[in-house]
Amino acid sequence: VQLQASGGGLVQIGGSLRLSCAASSRIYSSAVMAWFRQGPGREREFVALTRWSRDSTDYADSVKGRFTISRGTAKNTVYLQMSSLKPEDTAVYYCARGIQWARHPAEYNYWGQGTLVTVSS
Repeated sequence: VQLQASGGGLVQIGGSLRLSCAASSRIYSSAVMAWFRQGPGREREFVALTRWSRDSTDYADSVKGRFTISRGTAKNTVYLQMSSLKPEDTAVYYCARGIQWARHPAEYNYWGQGTLVTVSS
C-alpha cells in the first residue's frame, strides 16, 4: 500500500487548507487512517484519526474544533480540512494507515511522503 499526501502550501494566519491522502488500493473497513505532523525541531505528533468503517474520529487537543478528518467518496481517499490556521500549525503533515485505534506513530505501518504546510503572517 502506498499513500500519497498532497495539498500543502503557504497560507496566512486564520486561513484554511485541505490536505488529501490517496491510497494506492482500497482502504478496508478495519483500517485506521491518521494524520500526523512534524514541525521544525519537533517530534512527529498526532493530529487526527478516523476508523474507516465507523466514521468515528479523534483529534489532538491542539486542533480540535479547527481541523476535520473525513473520508472521500472514493474508497481510497482521506482528507484533513484545516481552518483557523496558526503559525504553530506549520509542519510537514503525514498521512498514515494502521489497524489500532492509536495516537502513537509506531502503531502505523504505512506512511505517505508528507506535505508541507506553512502558516505565515
